[in-house]
Formats: sequence, structure tokens, C-alpha cells
Amino acid sequence: MSTKMTTFSESGIDKKIQKALVEMGFETPMPIQQEVIPFLLDHNRDLVAMAHTGTGKTAAFGIPIIQQINTASKQTQALILAPTRELCLQITDDLTQMAKYVENLNIVPIYGGANILIQMRQVAAGAQIVVATPGRMLDMLNRKKVNVSGIRWLVLDEADEMLNMGFKEELNAVLASTPADKRVLLFSATMPRGIEAIAHSYMKKPAEITVGSRNTGAENVSHQYYVVHAKDRYLALKRIADFNPDIYAIVFCRTRTETQEVADSLMKDGYNADALHGDLSQAQRDSVMNRFRNRNIQLLVATDVAARGIDVSDLTHIINYNLPDDVENYTHRSGRTGRAGKSGISIVIVGIRETFRIGQMEKQIGKKFLQAKIPTGMEVCEKQLLHLVEKLKNTEIQHADIDRFLPAALARLESLSKEDIIARFVSAEFNRFLSYYRDAADINVSQKKENAPATGRTSVKSIGLTRLSVNLGKMEKFTPKKLQAYLMETANIAKLNIANLDVQLCNSYFEVDSGLAEVLIARFASEKFSKRRVRIDYAQRGGRGDYPNKRYAGGAKTREAFFVNKRKKQSGKKY
Repeated sequence: MSTKMTTFSESGIDKKIQKALVEMGFETPMPIQQEVIPFLLDHNRDLVAMAHTGTGKTAAFGIPIIQQINTASKQTQALILAPTRELCLQITDDLTQMAKYVENLNIVPIYGGANILIQMRQVAAGAQIVVATPGRMLDMLNRKKVNVSGIRWLVLDEADEMLNMGFKEELNAVLASTPADKRVLLFSATMPRGIEAIAHSYMKKPAEITVGSRNTGAENVSHQYYVVHAKDRYLALKRIADFNPDIYAIVFCRTRTETQEVADSLMKDGYNADALHGDLSQAQRDSVMNRFRNRNIQLLVATDVAARGIDVSDLTHIINYNLPDDVENYTHRSGRTGRAGKSGISIVIVGIRETFRIGQMEKQIGKKFLQAKIPTGMEVCEKQLLHLVEKLKNTEIQHADIDRFLPAALARLESLSKEDIIARFVSAEFNRFLSYYRDAADINVSQKKENAPATGRTSVKSIGLTRLSVNLGKMEKFTPKKLQAYLMETANIAKLNIANLDVQLCNSYFEVDSGLAEVLIARFASEKFSKRRVRIDYAQRGGRGDYPNKRYAGGAKTREAFFVNKRKKQSGKKY
């Protein structure tokens, strides 16, 4: 392994590239750059580099590749694959800046959602470096518009993200079109089995460089969690935002529907917020991202898929409105703050039945989660008031513009003391918060042993139990564990036990204490899941189903066919 470099002037980096790095504000190499750049310049081996997003990976592989490109040839010599359009464009922009003073070097991005004919012309004009998303790259290869048979470098950036997004087949097809003697550089934040399989299949005894530990959280991020009832989740989000007046954050939700609903509610309540999810057109997505990068949006509410590849600096917080299903998604979420040596905070809002997952995640990412208290209304008001005072104190006075208006203003205020003027100004600016939070309740929930999670088949005596059905099942991707968590979290009924949970294709069946059956049915009377009403009702005695009428009670296949057809009509989706 090569010796670490401590400055960009070491390891023989070209002076032209150094000049561009200075203009970009690069001063001291980041840890991943210190190790990867000398290695790529001094060795010809493949490389697996483990580092979180925002740690300087683009410069780590970009500087050595730019330096070793043969600019006398227009042949494509390096292919860089990235999971999303945003990351593709970000890498292209960074490499273009690094190569600012390198003559005759052409870097072309290829991604979906843009005019493919323009991209074809750009590649045909000569592109020594191509940065692409897997799907569009495969399309170009199938059309024979890009020739990668002679590339010397293949870079897989955010490789774990590409697998998470379902690009395995595209990756395999693209890799099969590349020469056997190329160098493969794989960069990833986590190391799932799929990445190890790619490394085994397409790399030749790769070296490994790891910054931090495998599959752990970023070093500059602190992890906090708040425990609330499910019904108070949105109130908790608002209090967190109000308690941090300068917040600049991404709020992660599970579904597109929830993402849009939370964003709509925030905007309705006066917050600078908007949504980012897969139902948006590319033009809408670009508009939202431009406003977010310009800080016209403080709270970007997003799904995991939509947020992949977003490279926005100086995020103060990541807020997990819901916990992701796996720890790798949490690692990617939290890694979007605390970048470039700066600190950040990753917040998790958990329901009372989810607290056990915090301990699991602590073990998996090797970081301690601090339980924090949702601020009270008066604590929010105090924080906002001091922020307002500090903002007033630091306001620069434009004397040339305002001096001529001051005498008239002072004359109007001469009957008031300094204290009165300050009090009236603060009241005028601050009455909304005082009015909203005057009688605000404490929404924190204390954890008790009785709130420990159930297992999916609770050991409950059958005496005194009532069998219910719910119109949710495997078609909504529910497992017994996930459905039980959803029912208990949404119901928010003390001492509710769900026993003998049976998840089928279109419906699920379970038992609860008879005295709570009517309460549970009432709690779900107006509940919706993916825009469809959730219906809990009594299951038929002696049967397993809650059939729409008798002619569908003839067997499981008939029953399932009825519900599948019904869902098709409701959603227009194919199953």
C-alpha cells in the first residue's frame, strides 16, 4: 500500500490539477483522498474503497484518472457509473472543475430524463470520460452509441445504492461489455453481499481501503431519538423544526403518499418545505432541488429512492420521520449530514412500540443513540425569541437607504421607552409562536417495560379473544411482524395485544381482547394506507375470511382472485 499524502502537492499530482483544486477551495486532503490518490497513481490493482457519502470520494478517484487520461485520443478511456441523475451530474461537474486547466479533455454525462440524441452527439464528438447511470448507459450500449471496449478504468460509485435501486442486471450487462484488462474501482458506503459478489466476479484480487469501519455511521454525525405516540409524530416534527430556527434538513418518510402529505402539511403551516418523490416529473424534481440547494427550502421531505444521489452541503439535520426497514438505508440517510469535516445531527422519531429497534441499530452501526426530549412549547418560544434577538442584533444597517426615514419614525416613537419599543417589536414578530404554543402539551412518552414489542404471535389465552380481519396483506408487502407493528402503532391503545396473526394475500386475520375489539375498529374508521381506506371488521365465525358475499366463500383461490381484481381496478397496478 502507498504512503499517505498530507498535501495535494505530494504524490506527483499534476500542477494543472493542483491549480484547479486551489480554486475549488481544496486545502488539505480528506482521509479517503490521502490513501486512495497515491494508491491509484502508484499501483495498477483493482480497488474496493469503503467510505461514507460526502467524504471526498469523487476527488479520490477523479484526480488520478484525469491525470492519466490520454488527451491525444478521443476514445472513451474511463466509465464512471452512479445510481442517480443527480449524482451523475454532480460527479461530472466536480471532474470538469478539477480538469479545468487540462486541454482537450472531454467529460460527458449520460443519464435518463434528458434528450438521448444530444447525449449521443456529445459522445460521438469524443468523450474520454463518461459518467453514466446504469439504465441509460445500457440503452446507449444496445444502440451501439458508446464504445467501452477499450476503457482503462471502470468506477462504480455508490455501488451499494445501485444494487438497492435494482440495477443488478444493468450493472452485469454493462460490465460484460468492458474489457477484461481494465481497472475496476468500487466505492461504497456499506458492504452488502451483492457488492461482495460484484467484487468477486469482476475484480482481480482487489486491494481494500476502508475509512472508518464497515457499515458504520459517519464519524461527525450525532444520533438522537425522540419517543412519541403515533398520533403526535407530526407535532414532534414541527417542534424539532421550531426549536432549530436555522434548520436545513432532509425529512425521510417511507412512502410517496406520506412524503407528499407531510410536505403539504408543513407548507400549509407556514414552513419552507416541499416534497421529493417518484411521482414528480423530472422538471418538478429539478425545480425542487434547485430551490433546496439555494436554501429557499429549509425542509425537504423525501423518500429514500428519490433522495439517493443528492449532494447538498451543510445540512444541519437528517430527520427520520419513520425508521427505514434496514440499517443500510439509515447509514445512507444519516451520512447526508456531517460532511466535509462538519458536524451534523441525525434524528429519529419513533413510536412507543419501535424503541427496541434503536438498540439494534446501535449495535449495527456502532454508534450510541441519545434519547432526547421533545421541547415544550415554552422552550420553543424561548429559543425562537433569542434567535430573533440575535438576528436583530446582527442586522447590518444600510444608513444610506434608511437615514432619511429615521427622524419621522423616531418622532412617532418618542413617547415610548426603549423597553417598550423592544417589547412591542418582539410581540409583533413573535405573537404567532406565543399563541400557538401557549397551551401546548408535553408530547414526550416515557418508556416502560410493558411497551416492549410483541413477537407476532403473542402468547395470549384464547378465552376472551375476538377474531378480526383487516383488508391488508402480502399485496401491501406486510409480514406478520410489520403488520402487527403497524396495527399497534396506529391504534395507540394501551395494553392492546394482537395474537394469532395470519397474513394472507389480500386480507389478514388476528385476535384481540374482546373488550378492545370495538375500540380498535373505531380507531381505524378513517385510517388510510396508500390512499385506500383501511377496514377492520369482525371475521366470520368458523371461517378464515371476511368475504364480500357468499359466492366468494368457496375457497382461497376464488377469494384471492376477487380481491386481486378489486385492487387492480382501484389502483390500476398490475400484480
